[in-house]
Amino acid sequence: MPNQIKLSGKYDKINLMDSAKCENIVVVGAGISGLATALGLHRLGIRSLVLESSENLRITGFALTMWTNAWRALDALGIGDLLRKSSVQIQGYQLASANSNQPTSQRSSEANVKFKFENRCVRRKILLETLAGELPEGTIRFSSKVVLIEESGKFKLVHLADGSVIKTKVLIGCDGVNSIVAKWLGLQNAVSCGRSSIRGFVNYPNPHVYEPKIHVHLEGGVRYGLIPSSDKSVYWACTFDPSIFKHEGDEPTPAEMKQFVVANVRSAPIQVSDVLGRTELDFINYAPLKFRLPWNILLGNILKNNVCVAGDAFHPMTPDLGQGGCSALEGGVILARCLGEAFLAKTKGHEQANDDEFVRIEKGLEKYVKERRWRCFSLISIAYLFGLVQQKEGKVISYLRKKFLSNYFAVTMVKMADFECGKLSVPIP
Repeated sequence: MPNQIKLSGKYDKINLMDSAKCENIVVVGAGISGLATALGLHRLGIRSLVLESSENLRITGFALTMWTNAWRALDALGIGDLLRKSSVQIQGYQLASANSNQPTSQRSSEANVKFKFENRCVRRKILLETLAGELPEGTIRFSSKVVLIEESGKFKLVHLADGSVIKTKVLIGCDGVNSIVAKWLGLQNAVSCGRSSIRGFVNYPNPHVYEPKIHVHLEGGVRYGLIPSSDKSVYWACTFDPSIFKHEGDEPTPAEMKQFVVANVRSAPIQVSDVLGRTELDFINYAPLKFRLPWNILLGNILKNNVCVAGDAFHPMTPDLGQGGCSALEGGVILARCLGEAFLAKTKGHEQANDDEFVRIEKGLEKYVKERRWRCFSLISIAYLFGLVQQKEGKVISYLRKKFLSNYFAVTMVKMADFECGKLSVPIP
């Protein structure tokens, strides 16, 4: 256990350095990105410490749509087949509107031929527990909230709420949309996209009737979609302009959320009513949708020396491409590999080795940022535009969406998911 240090008034930084526990790599946040990065490093034989502010893994959001790029990343991490066992392969994309509940789009065979295609809906709980379960004992330190980050020579001092301090060679912020590490780097805060989301998850006692497709319904500026997770479970989400959601208190109750969704998808197929009716109140949540402005991705400080960000701390995006969790996984693999190249390289001489190591770390993180910056810019931009177009009302946009854009959406979603994060291997000179 690290020494307990009271941080009040002025203190001796030299003594603080001496008493701080030293770690090569500290990851802030035990979400998808943080755990994927830590597991990637572990597969390369490199230890990291993951600091999580909560008392246990935070299981929110119920489920995730996992596209081809996510499965490639999960395979690189060695857990892809474990997760495939608990989910069904999605075969297509189906869009309907209030004017016509007949499907206007299905994933075309052309999209499947041009791009390798795998899509499954995975329980967030299962994903996080599987990632964490593959890590060595002691990798995750719970109840460890970061309150301050300081520089001390080439090291970083990470101050925790309990008064302890950790000295590290590398600090990675995977602490979500309100990241303290992103703030330390000077990144602008994520902004509202002008929409909110209500999500739910349903467990059926017997197999449900839904085909393994992404089912999307548009009505009055409200977008409702559902996707089977297994033959006995369904994940659904509803996005909308929050100004149309009237509720009593500052925060809506689960009952108000459910009532709102039911009232705003009246013309959807009868099965939708069944899904909503079966959704228990404990399996409904609400959140405003935020994203990082695309030009902040291009021009912002994703990296400073030996500090960087990943996952939602780097690239929060709207859910319209289903790429939030997927991109966090692919980024975790790439970041682990870039750091692996820095830590596993051989040098001669102890003092020279230490100096060279910090140079290699910075170059490794620069390589990671270079690989990720344009990719994340594209994902954020396209997701935002997709959401804007799909919920836009009007005769012209509705006609274009039905005749042309729906197929374009399906093909583009598959294309954006056809991304290779690479394997977890590091050439050793």
